[in-house]
Amino acid sequence: MPDWPHAPVHRVTPGGTYIVTAATYGKQPYFNSKLRLNLLCGTLLTECAQSGWSLQAWAVFPNHYHFVANSNLTKSLRQMIRRLHSITARRVNELDNQPSRRVWFQYWDTQLTHQKSYMARLRYVHENAVRHGIVRRAANYPWCSAAWFERTATPAFRRTVFSFPCDRLSLPDSFEVSVKL
Repeated sequence: MPDWPHAPVHRVTPGGTYIVTAATYGKQPYFNSKLRLNLLCGTLLTECAQSGWSLQAWAVFPNHYHFVANSNLTKSLRQMIRRLHSITARRVNELDNQPSRRVWFQYWDTQLTHQKSYMARLRYVHENAVRHGIVRRAANYPWCSAAWFERTATPAFRRTVFSFPCDRLSLPDSFEVSVKL
C-alpha cells in the first residue's frame, strides 16, 4: 500500500486499523465528572498500549467513546475492549456503591481499509467534542486527542486530515452529551 503523502508516514496497517464506538447501558452518563472521565480516558490509553494498539484518535464522554487505533494483533481488539469495560465498570460501580449494575451496553467496530475513510474518521473523532457542542475548539476538550494531534502531527498532515469531510459519515453517535469543564 503506498504511503500517504507527507511525513511522518501514516498508513492503514496490514494488520488492521479500526474505528470503535462504545455506549453505556441506556446511554446513561456514568462517567459524568472529571474524575470519571479521567478514569475512562486513562484506562483506554493504558489498555490500548498494553494490548499493542496504537491510538490515532480518541474522544471520551460521559456516556460513550470513540477511538481509531491500529495493530498487527487485530484479534486482541475484543479482549482489550472487554478489559477496558470490565475495569471501568467495576470502578464506577464502586464509586456509586452499585456492585452489579450494568455499565456498558455494546460497542461497534469497523475496519478501515481505505485512506479516505481513515482520514475522515480521524477528523471525526478529533472533532467530536465540537460536534456535541461541548467546546468550540476540540483541543480545549481534555478527554480527546485533538490537543495531542495539534502538538505531534506535522502541519501538512493536520491540513490533510482536516481537508477530509466527515459530515456524511454513518457512525453510531446519537448521544446527548453534557460535560462540565
